[in-house]
Parts: sequence; structure tokens; C-alpha cells
Amino acid sequence: MTHGFDKEYWERHWQQAGAADPGRAGGGPPNPHLVRETGDLVPGTALDAGCGEGAEAIWLAAHGWQVTAADISAEVLARAAARASASGAAERVRWVEADLGTWQPGTPFDLVTTHYAHPTIPQLDFYDRIADWVAPGGTLLIVGHLHTAHLHTGHLHTGHGHGADHRPPAEASATAETITARLDGAAWDVATAEECHRTAVTREGGEIPLHDVVVRATRRR
Repeated sequence: MTHGFDKEYWERHWQQAGAADPGRAGGGPPNPHLVRETGDLVPGTALDAGCGEGAEAIWLAAHGWQVTAADISAEVLARAAARASASGAAERVRWVEADLGTWQPGTPFDLVTTHYAHPTIPQLDFYDRIADWVAPGGTLLIVGHLHTAHLHTGHLHTGHGHGADHRPPAEASATAETITARLDGAAWDVATAEECHRTAVTREGGEIPLHDVVVRATRRR
């Protein structure tokens, strides 16, 4: 199964998600890989590329970061902004409606991160684009779906699901090797490159397996 991952797809996805679960406006917790990988960094400017319902952007803002949170869906950005207002973090987050396959932020960031975001362009090309937006000395953190054909990923209510009966298509997934191979060794120090399996709890109280690829790197220049 393949998707275009264009604006129409994501607006429909978030409208259907909201209709199916009106209580999901509160969203889920931030991705645990973000908490682990950035908890010791000195706060500065951050970009959350493909922010979804805003859990990661709000967590970063609450921990002192000045965050730009970008997503292609106006539907989910409105939901995320409302959640930020309720959390008290609104002043530290700027919400941007943007197609990350064409948008240019115009400034580098101390941290660029993405969590299961799938753009209109090929997945690895997307990672190349966002890596260019990291300032010298800054950090790139990619959390994606692991590219393993036989694995099944259910719909976790964290803002990046594909539906209860679908796993991410091959073109929307990656491996640690394919991601790190795109990072110039003369320009980047790779701190984390792992593939891991974990169990997450859905809003309904069920458990689902998640299969993640996590890459964190620091830009030398």
C-alpha cells in the first residue's frame, strides 16, 4: 500500500482521526527517543519537522527551547496550537503550515528533529533536506519507522499513525544504515544509530509493537 503523503492525504487523515476519537485533542506524550536523546542538550532554537499534534514541540518548549513546529496539515496545526495554549508553552512555539518537501525555513537551528513524518518527497531526500537546516554545532535527531518488510505497525495515537490495519509503506521507512550513509562523515559526528523495538500503549489501553530507527548526529561545520 502506498500513499502520496500530500496535503490532501494528511488533512483527510487528521479529520478522520478527530472524528473517530474526539477525545484525542489532548494528544499523547512526547516520543521517548526525543526525551532521551535531547534531555542533556543546552536549549536553543529547534525545528520540529512534521510536528503532528505537537507533543514533541510542546515538550521542547517546556524545557526551554524556542521551537518552530511545521506541518502540512492546517487541521492538526490548529489542534496542536490549542494544546500548546492549554499547556502554557504557546509563547515558545511558532506553528508553520508548510510542505516540507519545498519549504525553506530561512535560518538554521540548534536542533532539527522529526518523528515519523512522511513528506511529499522520498523519505531519505527529506532527511537530507532537514539535515541542511542544522546550524554548525547543532543536533539532528531523526526518529522514523524501521524498514523491515515483515513487521506490522498498528495505529498509535501519538500523531503519526497509518491506520489500525496498515504498516508504513516501504518508501516511508528507513534503516540506520541508509540514514547515516547520507551524512557526510567530514561534516557530522554520529552519536546514535540504532534500530529498536518497543511496546506502546494506545489511548484505548491496548498495546502495540513499534519498530523504530533512531539517528542523532552533531554537525561539525
